[in-house]
Amino acid sequence: MQLSLQRLLAIARKEAIQLRRDPRSLGMAFVVPAVLIVVFGYMISFDVRDVRTAVLDRDRSAQSRALVSAFVASGRFEVTNRLDDESQIDGLLNRGAVRMVLVIPVGFEKDLAARRPAPVQAIFDGADANTASIAMNYAQAIVGAFSASAVLGARAVPYPVAVQSRVWYNEALESANMIVPGLVAVIMMIIAAMLTALTIAREWERGTMEQLAATPVHRLEVIGGKLLPYLVIGLADVTAAVLLGMFVFHVPFRGNPVLLAGMATLFLLGSLGLGIFISAALKSQLLATQLAMVVTFIPSLLLSGLIFDIASMPLPLRVITMAVPARYFVVVLRSIFLKGVGVAVLWRQGFAMIVYAALGLTLAVRAFRKEIAP
Repeated sequence: MQLSLQRLLAIARKEAIQLRRDPRSLGMAFVVPAVLIVVFGYMISFDVRDVRTAVLDRDRSAQSRALVSAFVASGRFEVTNRLDDESQIDGLLNRGAVRMVLVIPVGFEKDLAARRPAPVQAIFDGADANTASIAMNYAQAIVGAFSASAVLGARAVPYPVAVQSRVWYNEALESANMIVPGLVAVIMMIIAAMLTALTIAREWERGTMEQLAATPVHRLEVIGGKLLPYLVIGLADVTAAVLLGMFVFHVPFRGNPVLLAGMATLFLLGSLGLGIFISAALKSQLLATQLAMVVTFIPSLLLSGLIFDIASMPLPLRVITMAVPARYFVVVLRSIFLKGVGVAVLWRQGFAMIVYAALGLTLAVRAFRKEIAP
């Protein structure tokens, strides 16, 4: 049978009409992605600000007060308690009233004036290991900067080697700049697969598959026609998500929008094909949506590099991540958003998504059958 663009567009028009009459699918297509981007964009953050801090200042000198002021001025620490004795520390940490206790010993100012080591103690609540680790790094940086300024203020000879750090691409080290682009990949994979997971199953449950089987439409035309409306919706969702990232979360966009559109098209074709494959294989809307959620949400969230660094994972998990398509699209989005790189850098990820798109479409076509089982 010769393929016909006219028949394919007719199937696409029919699918668009069904979609327009289904408020749940419309909500999932247009509302859910935007809501998830905003909610997760604000919820998932590795930034640590206003760490509740108690100060036990035994020195009570100008330099000790200057050190405390340096912590407050950083914007990362908030002094909520001034202590008089070490016995108060346990109670505050046990109750979770503070996350850090800064202890400045007697003789701190004299040691600085004499150019001797002037140790201070920072006690952290390690129950939240991630926050404690980040806050500890902040504290070390603040103390290091204060120490350097104190030494220079005493007119000492500068160190022969000075380290000047500079962060590229995410200068302010904002979590949103890393999280929001990656969220686009994860959310679009989930939504795309779940939307098309309803398509073939809907035909079987509504009894319209018999009518479709009676038509001279080739299965390639059916798959293409059913994919087309959702591909347009997916690209619209990606555009909206990019705009939300830029104007709500202030994530810089430094790359080529045409390249992003091309990569997004490949990624969406693979995800939509996966959803149709699940729908055709199970023929039940409930089972198809549940399986689509399982095979997309958990791998995309945990194994894509969105939250957890893939290089830090055990070797078996690193191998498994190679089969997670969102892993490649997360790299693409972050690189286009923050670095502004092109195909010369992203060709490996582009090739992986071409394979993903071809695999998803092949599975969808092979799983779909027009024949009605006796």
